Amino acid sequence: MFRTFIYNSNITYIKRGFCERRTVLNVIKKGDVGEKVSVQGWVKSLRKQKDLTFYDINDGSTVKNLQIIVQDKSHGKINVGSSVRADGILQKSPKGQNEVNAENLVLIGGCDLNEGYPFAPRKKYAPEYVREYLHLRPQTRRFGSLLRVRHGATVAFHKYLDQIGYVCIQTPIITSNDCEGAGEVFKVVPDNVDLLKSMVKENVPLENGFFDKKSFLTVSGQLHLEAAAHALQKVYCLGPTFRAENSKTRFHLAEFYMLEIEKGFLENLSELLQTTEDIIKKVTVSLLDTYMDDINVCANENMDFSWIDKPFNIITFTEAVDILNTKLNKPTSSKGGLLKEHELLLTEYFNNRPVFVINWPKDEKPFYMKEIDDSNVAAFDLLVPKIGELVGGSLRENDFNKLKSKIPDNSNLSWYLDLRKFGSVPTGGFGLGFERYIQLILGIDNIKDTIPFPRWPHNCEL
Repeated sequence: MFRTFIYNSNITYIKRGFCERRTVLNVIKKGDVGEKVSVQGWVKSLRKQKDLTFYDINDGSTVKNLQIIVQDKSHGKINVGSSVRADGILQKSPKGQNEVNAENLVLIGGCDLNEGYPFAPRKKYAPEYVREYLHLRPQTRRFGSLLRVRHGATVAFHKYLDQIGYVCIQTPIITSNDCEGAGEVFKVVPDNVDLLKSMVKENVPLENGFFDKKSFLTVSGQLHLEAAAHALQKVYCLGPTFRAENSKTRFHLAEFYMLEIEKGFLENLSELLQTTEDIIKKVTVSLLDTYMDDINVCANENMDFSWIDKPFNIITFTEAVDILNTKLNKPTSSKGGLLKEHELLLTEYFNNRPVFVINWPKDEKPFYMKEIDDSNVAAFDLLVPKIGELVGGSLRENDFNKLKSKIPDNSNLSWYLDLRKFGSVPTGGFGLGFERYIQLILGIDNIKDTIPFPRWPHNCEL
């Protein structure tokens, strides 16, 4: 008796009752004693005792390892790091945990520790050292846990936003505008000069030949989300953004991910603040409920999530400056914004709870933010402990004439003005730094250790 599965037009026959291959997570949680199972993964540790060899294997489905018992010591080529397949009978260990008494252990890919494998078993390494081996870093226990938490956060953001009626929009990575206007953009130019020469049009500079205009890697999907919000009302994106700034701090990357939302018919900044707070709290609670084992592996020991049950603080920019000048003795002015030092001091001042700083001087913020008077805009930064700014957002200027007077020259944003001509509505939204959020919930010091393959000035490995 056979079952037939069709995949890519190739037919595979699987006999009923055949030993089905399982994930380590499935075997640990749902395996029944006496069941015949087949698992595959990588050896994380091994030890030999008389005529038995004990292998701990992991396939990436969980932070926990599965113990495989082999009845002899004849598997000398199987070292830590090797990939294997184990077929055998599920049983309970003396501690009551599921383990496999292997009838068959197959070496899939060897790992000779003497040929330069950088991670010795049972040894801990500093993040700076592990970062030197980006292609092998996912194999370490801590970074494997981080990748699962990062996946969990991605799913949780999508799931929660879907539940509250937001539509996911895939905004472009290649764009003709610099949303923030700071000039920190990467220009997109084909590497093939002959191709460019064959495409260039009259009066178009050679370097602009492919699109007939300057084109960049996006710094934000916000402007495109505004276009979608004028039709779908509640929209968001979660994707890569790029900043060409010469910063090597522990908070900056040249390529990072942003969660951005935009909501139409939004006239009140307080509503946007509440939405921001709710999203962060709901997603964090979901992660703590689902990924606690992985969080415990890669988070700092003194993580404090008490802020989840408390309302975020709200102060104006003017009040923030006053606190820094008079109460914290860290003089600053209303010009130049807040330094990272100031941001961290403010969260400490509010007992390590997140704080919204609202109503910023308009000279400190981009052109698209809505004016509330001659000097200030309806904007906010959300500051969080040990990270500083996590989220930046605002109401958007929906007055056609005001926006037209503020749009930078040669910005290619006539289409953006059209949104204020044809069925215009007030909108607002925010951008949340995804990697900084991972730093927040795991207490990770350096943002380079929150993303699989980090890029920063002078470093673009792999």
